[in-house]
Amino acid sequence: MNNNFSYLLVALLIFIIGAPIAYDLDLISLRISRVVGSSSLLAVGIWSLRGAGRLYAAGMFVVITGIILNILSMAREDDTLRIIALLTLFVFLLLVTFNTLRQVAVGNDISPNRIIGAISVYLLLGVMWSIGYGLVEYAQPGSFNGLTELLSPLWNPDWIYYSFVTITTLGYGDITPLTQTARSLSYAEAIVGQFYIAVLVAGLVSAYISTRQNSSNSD
Repeated sequence: MNNNFSYLLVALLIFIIGAPIAYDLDLISLRISRVVGSSSLLAVGIWSLRGAGRLYAAGMFVVITGIILNILSMAREDDTLRIIALLTLFVFLLLVTFNTLRQVAVGNDISPNRIIGAISVYLLLGVMWSIGYGLVEYAQPGSFNGLTELLSPLWNPDWIYYSFVTITTLGYGDITPLTQTARSLSYAEAIVGQFYIAVLVAGLVSAYISTRQNSSNSD
């Protein structure tokens, strides 16, 4: 359990960075990058739930279901299957985020695993919002301007890019939300991202001070 969030961080990096780079280098197609990225996140990310009891059992069920749906959606080119696969991934990310926050937020120790978990939650938020953007564009075509024309609005690497540009409040402006739903989702992500960073830094500083004080008192 001491390094359970390391697996999660690796899975997130594969999903966020590895799969898009592999697509750009023509190593794999966009369709395969979708399956590889999301399936890797499911299969590797499940290890962050080890020792979580029922959450682990629920997560394992979601992982198996999600991988099967990913493969079927690639084979059949069915948007309904893609939507269900994305929602399955979203549910899994919610479970992982809940479990990670529960461990990261409790305690006064500053261990490497806790810091990695805190970073992972930030990345998880970005990935979950990227799924939300894809679903909004699919439900309301034209919700965003400046997107790359690819296979389906449900799976576009632009969503990952836009989500992390938004959560970090960089705001390059090359992709812009046009509908009220898209705009609301965008500024909500920016607000959550900034509050998370503020609370995270405050919590880590507080834990560090508490650890130092306990160390001084023991001496």
